[in-house]
Amino acid sequence: MSQATRDVPADPESGELSERDQQILDFERQWWRYAGAKEQAIRDQFGMSATNYFQILNSLLDSPAALRHDPMLVKRLRRMRDVRQRERSARRQGHGTA
Repeated sequence: MSQATRDVPADPESGELSERDQQILDFERQWWRYAGAKEQAIRDQFGMSATNYFQILNSLLDSPAALRHDPMLVKRLRRMRDVRQRERSARRQGHGTA
C-alpha cells in the first residue's frame, strides 16, 4: 500500500479506521518517559508535527470506529483529555488545581 493511501483518513460513513489511524492508536499504547522523545518519535514515524498528530488523535477519540478498535485505550485517552480540559478551564477562571 502506498504512503498516500495509508495516510488517507478513514471515511466516517464506512465506520472503518485507516491504516494510519490504527497506527496512531497503536502508537498511543506506548509510554514515554520524556515528552521530547514522543514528539521526535511522532515526526520520525508519521512525518508530521506533534500539533497535527494530536489534532488527528483528538478526532480519533471521538470516532466510534476507534472505540470499537480498542475500547480500553480510547476510553483511557478520553478520560485523560477530559481531565486536561477541566484543568485548563479552571486555570482560565483563576482557580488553581491542588
